[in-house]
Amino acid sequence: MSSYCAIDFGTSNSAIAIPADQGMRLVPLEGDSTTMPTAVFYCTDGDDLPTGFEKATGRPGAELPRTFGRAAVQAYIEGYEGRLMRSMKSILGSPLVEQTTDLGHGFGVKYIDIITGYLHHLRSRAERASGQVLSHVVLGRPVFFVDDDPERDAQAQASLAAAAHAVGFKDVAFQYEPIAAAFDYEQQATREELALVADIGGGTSDFSVVRVGPQRAALLDRRSDILANHGVHVAGTDFDRRVSLSCVMPPLGHGGMGPSIGGQPPRPIPSRVYFDLATWHLINNVYQAPRVAELKSMNGFYADPTQFKRLMKVVNDRLGHALVGSAEAAKIAVAAGGDFDIDLSVIEAGLHAPLKEAQAEQAFREDLARITACALDTVRMAGLQPSDIHALYFTGGSTGLKLLTDQLEAAFPQTRAVRGDRLASVVTGLGLHAGRLFGK
Repeated sequence: MSSYCAIDFGTSNSAIAIPADQGMRLVPLEGDSTTMPTAVFYCTDGDDLPTGFEKATGRPGAELPRTFGRAAVQAYIEGYEGRLMRSMKSILGSPLVEQTTDLGHGFGVKYIDIITGYLHHLRSRAERASGQVLSHVVLGRPVFFVDDDPERDAQAQASLAAAAHAVGFKDVAFQYEPIAAAFDYEQQATREELALVADIGGGTSDFSVVRVGPQRAALLDRRSDILANHGVHVAGTDFDRRVSLSCVMPPLGHGGMGPSIGGQPPRPIPSRVYFDLATWHLINNVYQAPRVAELKSMNGFYADPTQFKRLMKVVNDRLGHALVGSAEAAKIAVAAGGDFDIDLSVIEAGLHAPLKEAQAEQAFREDLARITACALDTVRMAGLQPSDIHALYFTGGSTGLKLLTDQLEAAFPQTRAVRGDRLASVVTGLGLHAGRLFGK
């Protein structure tokens, strides 16, 4: 059977693998790139659209153009009217998944239909590359879609499975993403080892202790080799939010104080709007008419009217996604060490927000501690000590953050650190599993 594929549907980026003469190969999704941002842009103006848009139902009897990946982000940056959706995976397991979100001009779409549309696009690209209908799929999943809530976690997987069936897959199987990464690492193992896989992406940080080795690679049932897996819902988009809240939002009033009235001590400016503006899938909530009206009435909460003016500029011009993108770029820039200056001239001429490496370390401290504790807990769950682990295998986009990998390596001082392909290790391992499961 060759009508199968493997999909890494990630919070930040996605990829797909199909059978090849020798194993599996990754499908080019945008030009020569085999990874694509997990992003969808619905356009509501429909005028003079660039190539690459396709029609999608926006409400009964109406259609909207949409595009995906880098093209979606670019369309938003270029100012086309519409709605950019990112980090859709974070919605799985939440009540939002079956809710309809407003796209503007009376158009709306369910969040689960956005995910379904994105999976349909991936499947179409893969079928074009393979030349046949793909009916079987292995989908990656985090260890926990939702922390400490098994029922919602199961609902999240069921929603993703339903989306995969809706786009035409008849047989849908799942594999934990860090286990898939272990399969990828196993290709270079020359002896039996215990590997701790650290799969840290955009939405979750997942860890697995896996027994790997060349003699075990051909086995289909590897359950006995998975000694422990654990995860925490903290990762790259949380780092983006930390950068935004610590650097980008203070010039807009976050952390500031209101005026002193009647001799009373000034009160802190309410912070909810800043947290929403710093969180990808909540930004559009700020643009709803009742919320905008509420914000306009808050002028008196600000001792510094310039901060309020900047906030309303962001809200009225819908700059939230652009600001989170700037925070993400700053995070990437300091990932290898050093400082970065965030240009906020889109809000006000000459406005900028410097991000220093020490400031990023302070902003990330709580999240890094939770991730490191999760890694150590995973090893303890396997009945092992850190010194028993032979290899610490890094994969996932957020393992490019030096502050993170340095802290994890310090927690396993006797373990060899190995860096996989940050964006392709998981889909490669999912492909290996798909071949063993569906291939003949």
